[in-house]
Amino acid sequence: MIQMSIIGATGYVGLELVRILSSHPEIRLQKLISKSYVGKKFSDIYPSLRGICDIVCSDLNINELVKSSEFVVTALPHGVSKGIIPTLLQNGIKVIDHSAHFRYKDISIYEKVYKTKHGFPDLQSESVYGLPEFYREQLKDARLVADPGCYPTCSILGLAPALKSKIIDPSSIIINAISGVSGAGRKEDVGYSFCELDSNFKAYGITNHRHTSEIEQELSCLTGGKIELSFTPHLAPFKRGMMATIHANLTDEMIKKGITTEEVIQMYEAFYKNEYFVRVQHLGTMPEVKNVVGSNFADIGVIVDKRVKRLIIVSAIDNLLKGSAGQAVQAINIMAGLPENTGLKFPGMHL
Repeated sequence: MIQMSIIGATGYVGLELVRILSSHPEIRLQKLISKSYVGKKFSDIYPSLRGICDIVCSDLNINELVKSSEFVVTALPHGVSKGIIPTLLQNGIKVIDHSAHFRYKDISIYEKVYKTKHGFPDLQSESVYGLPEFYREQLKDARLVADPGCYPTCSILGLAPALKSKIIDPSSIIINAISGVSGAGRKEDVGYSFCELDSNFKAYGITNHRHTSEIEQELSCLTGGKIELSFTPHLAPFKRGMMATIHANLTDEMIKKGITTEEVIQMYEAFYKNEYFVRVQHLGTMPEVKNVVGSNFADIGVIVDKRVKRLIIVSAIDNLLKGSAGQAVQAINIMAGLPENTGLKFPGMHL
C-alpha cells in the first residue's frame, strides 16, 4: 500500500482527494493536515465521510509526515507550499503540488503574473506539469508534480488536437470559459455568498486572468511556436463543473478543402484514442456539465461553422476532479506504476 498524506486537507480539493483516496485500492491515507481543524475528525467536518474517513486532522509536523508518508499532496494557496516542498523532497517524499508555483517553465512569467518571488529555480527545472495526456512519460519518474489549473486543463484538452493537426489559425483563438463557485475555494467572501451568486452570471479577470499565461505556455510547448490568445472566465451559480467554448478561424488550406465536422471529429478521436479520461462526442452531440460532474472525465465536442469559417470546440470537466483532485490521483497512479484509472473509474453524477 502507498502511504499518502494531504496538506490542506479540509478545502474542497482536499475533500475530493480524501473522498477518492479513501476507496483507492492501493493507497492508504496517513496524515490529514489542516491548520483550521486540528484535533477534529475529518468526518466531523464533512459528515458524509463518517465511517469512511474518521482520521483526526493534525497540525503540520514535518518529522511525523516524513516518517509516515511516501507521497504528499499539497493543497494550499499559491505561495504557501513553497516553504514546505523542498524539505519534503529532501526526505525522499514525492510531492504533488496544487498551487501554480511549479507550473511555469519561465519563472519570470510566474513572478510577473502572481506578483511574488519564486525562490526555487532548481526545483522548477525538474517539476513536471501534471497533465497526464501530454506528460505521461515524464510523470513516471517525477518526484515533483505541478497539478494544472482547472481552466487550463479544460482549454488545453479542447484545443490540442486542432492545433497539432494545424487546422486552425493559432493567432485567432478565443476562449470563453464558465466555472462553478467551488473554483474559488472554501472561504468566506461576500462575493461568493448565496445572495450575490444566485440568479447571477458574470465575467471576471477579463484580459488579465492568471490562467491565460498557463494556457499559452502549454499550447506553445505543444505546437513549438508562440501562442497568444484571448481568455475570458465566467462565474455561474452552480457548485461545480466547468465548460470552455473555444472559437478559432480555420486555416486557408482547411477552408479550401471544405473540411467537415465529421472529419474534425475523426481527427479528435484519433488523437485521443488511447486516453481513457477524454471522451470525444459523436456527431450531433455536445458536452454538458452534468455528464462530467463527479467524474474525472473530459468531454469534448466540435463543430465546423462553414458560414464564418471557424471551428467551435466545447470542452467540459469537473473543476474539482479532472481540473484538480482527480487529475492529481491520475498522476499519482502513473508515478506509482499503477493503471492510470485505478480508483477513478466512476461516472458523472448526471442528476
